[in-house]
Amino acid sequence: MAEKQGRPFTKRSRLSRAIDFDRVTVYPSISRKTPMPASDFLPPTFILVMGVSGCGKTTVAERVAAEIGGMFLEGDAFHPFANKAKMGAGIPLTDEDRWPWFDLLTHAAMAVIETESSPVLACSALKQSYRDYLFQDIARHRLVYLKGSYELIKARMDSREHEYMTSTLLKSQFDILEEPTEGPDVLILPIEETPETLVRQIVGWLKPT
Repeated sequence: MAEKQGRPFTKRSRLSRAIDFDRVTVYPSISRKTPMPASDFLPPTFILVMGVSGCGKTTVAERVAAEIGGMFLEGDAFHPFANKAKMGAGIPLTDEDRWPWFDLLTHAAMAVIETESSPVLACSALKQSYRDYLFQDIARHRLVYLKGSYELIKARMDSREHEYMTSTLLKSQFDILEEPTEGPDVLILPIEETPETLVRQIVGWLKPT
């Protein structure tokens, strides 16, 4: 493949031993009255829940992982300290900052798939080239885009605390956002819906047809 954004699309090692599982953030399953068997869903699939900061992707991805018996991965937990410090100072990340982070995320997702489980990753993945890079080594994948307006998401962010992301950086995220086009492997949902409604729609979409 051709180079994009200064980073070659090279194949990465699939060795799960390259993963430090202490870096894989896994949240306990959310209790529900009637657990759904994993056989009701797709075979191990890389599920990426994307959107700008404040769209609710962490909450939704965590609950989806619990519903389908998958493993939740919090993308922010994989940021190196330098990235967090940069964002904490109000400085947007460059693509050069992001590529090593994406490598960690993809390695983690592949390691989860090797355990016959579906990784459910919450990650901004704002550009198409970022999504292509995350998916390039994993044939079976699905993308969920949580879509909302700048005004709504800014209001949400202004009312909460975050380790490093501020509403000041939100504008820079919208500036580079490349919205995906809906298709068989892409689901676009409005964040005006409740998390419960969003999770229900995603879980239904992930069932084999």
